[in-house]
Amino acid sequence: MEHSFAVIEAGALTEAQGVDQPVPWWSFTKTILAAAALVLVRDGRLALDRSVRSRPFTLRQLLQHQSGLADYGNLAAYHEAVARGDEPWPVSELLERTDARRLRYEPGQGWGYSNIGYLMVRELIEETAGEDLSAAISRLVLHPLGIDGARIARTRAELAGVAMGSASSYHPGWVYHGLAVGPLRDAALLLDRLMTGALLPPDLLEAMRRAHPVSEPNSRRPWNLAGYGLGLMSGIASSGHKVMGHTGGGPGSVIAVYHRPDAAPPFTAAAFAFGDDLGQVEEIASSRGQSRWQIDD
Repeated sequence: MEHSFAVIEAGALTEAQGVDQPVPWWSFTKTILAAAALVLVRDGRLALDRSVRSRPFTLRQLLQHQSGLADYGNLAAYHEAVARGDEPWPVSELLERTDARRLRYEPGQGWGYSNIGYLMVRELIEETAGEDLSAAISRLVLHPLGIDGARIARTRAELAGVAMGSASSYHPGWVYHGLAVGPLRDAALLLDRLMTGALLPPDLLEAMRRAHPVSEPNSRRPWNLAGYGLGLMSGIASSGHKVMGHTGGGPGSVIAVYHRPDAAPPFTAAAFAFGDDLGQVEEIASSRGQSRWQIDD
C-alpha cells in the first residue's frame, strides 16, 4: 500500500508525507456535514431534538446513527452498480431499493450506521441554508475554519487530479450525502480547528464529542472501545489514548482523520492509503505523535 499522512500539533503542520494531492475524504465528509448542521443549530435555524420531516427521529439521532434508517452500504445491487461504472440511481430509486420508509428499530433504541441518514442531513442543510451542499459547507464550515483546498465533487470530471487509485472512473454521486475531496493536510487542519477552535459553542462541541458505545473490540481495527458522537467516531485506541474523528473508505482507497485531546500538546493526524485496510490507516492516525511506526511502500 502507498501511504500519505499529515500531523498537526499546536495548530501547525509538523510532519507530512504526500499531503498536497487531493484525495477522496469518503466518510470523513460526515464530520463536515455534522459541523454544518450544528452551526445551523447554533444559529437557531435547526433543532437537535425536534422531529425531522414529521418522522419519528430527530437531527441528533440522524447525526448519531440512532434514527433506525437503513443503510445502502448493505445492498449488493449498490456495489454491483458501482463496480459496473453505472450512473448513480436517482434518490427516489435508492430509497425504494432500500425500503427506507421502514425503520429497522425504534429511534433512539438502537444503533446502526446509516448513509441514508446522512443523505437526509445533507437535504436538511441544503433546505435550511437555501443553497447546494458545496456552497453551504463552504460558508458554514470551510471558510470559517480557514480551509480553502476542500470541495464537494459532484461529477466524474470533478475527480480529475484526485488520487483515486484503482477507482479512476468512479462517480462521486454514489456517495449520496456528498463526497468531499481535498489535500490530506486540509483534512487534518479542519478536524484540529473544529476540535480546538470556536466554530461551535462549548455545549454543541460537547454534544458532538459525547459518544454512544457501538461495538466490541475488533481484532482488525485498533480500538479497545469504540463509540459514535455527532458525526464523530470516538473511543479508546489500542494505544490506550482517547481519540475522535472519522474513518472513511470507498473503491480504491481509505482515509482516517483523528484528534487526540489528551496529548501535550493535543494533535490531529490524518492518513490515506490505496487499498481497503481501514485498520492500518486508523492505527497511523490514532497513534501518530506518541509512537513511531514504519511505512512499507
